[in-house]
Amino acid sequence: MTQTVAEPATERGRDAHGAGGRGMHLTLHVWRQTGPNEPGRLVRYEARDVSPDMSFLEMLDVLNEDLMAQGQEPIAFDSDCREGICGMCSLMINGIPHGPLRGTATCQLHMRTFRDGETITIEPWRSRAFPVLKDLVVDRSAFDRIIAAGGYITATPGGPRDANEILIAKPTADEAMDAAACIGCGACVAACPNGSASLFTAAKVAHLGLLPQGQPERDRRVLAMVAQMDAEGFGGCTLHGECQEVCPKEISIDTISRMNRDFLTANLRTADS
Repeated sequence: MTQTVAEPATERGRDAHGAGGRGMHLTLHVWRQTGPNEPGRLVRYEARDVSPDMSFLEMLDVLNEDLMAQGQEPIAFDSDCREGICGMCSLMINGIPHGPLRGTATCQLHMRTFRDGETITIEPWRSRAFPVLKDLVVDRSAFDRIIAAGGYITATPGGPRDANEILIAKPTADEAMDAAACIGCGACVAACPNGSASLFTAAKVAHLGLLPQGQPERDRRVLAMVAQMDAEGFGGCTLHGECQEVCPKEISIDTISRMNRDFLTANLRTADS
């Protein structure tokens, strides 16, 4: 099945970004799936006069405008902040989560990254724990359940002034902030050959476990969150390293090593008690 993008909507998208002259011509192979229990397929679309200044999601917006103008079903995909913060823009682009640029979420990816005449394949995350809901949208509620299992503290730190009275070494604060940068997009899972959520879970364990306020639940947190991760059906981690390569916040797999140490220590303490 081949659909041709209509010229008027593409022209509107180009003019809105001030890119005069002839735009890019791209061939898109987009995964279409009407529901979680329905078979899916790649459908070909021709996108013409695409401005190189468009973001990847804006290009999909224009494509959807054209499909709706032709009375066809638009492509379902997730997006929200479009600033690389929320993690909703979960797309597999030419086999790479979020596309070819390191440290870049899909919403921050611009069409100038691609060449005129290029073919782009767009798919959803591929993981048993992330079932496809429709087209490019997957169910990532497994992440929510991992966080609910232990991603919190019960200490009352008080107001900002009270919290700042707790002295924290700068290297520790930096490590905690690096881990807290995780936006929960799931790119690590999509890239991992085992479908592991270890980088996500480790980041959520570490950013609390490194700080004084997170110490009371430190052992219980890591045991509960790892157990929930396993219960959700994610694969085991073999430190392949693909997760850190595609993470839009460039979180290191050193975070996983820290979680593993905490997990072993927590198990030993639990056995001794």
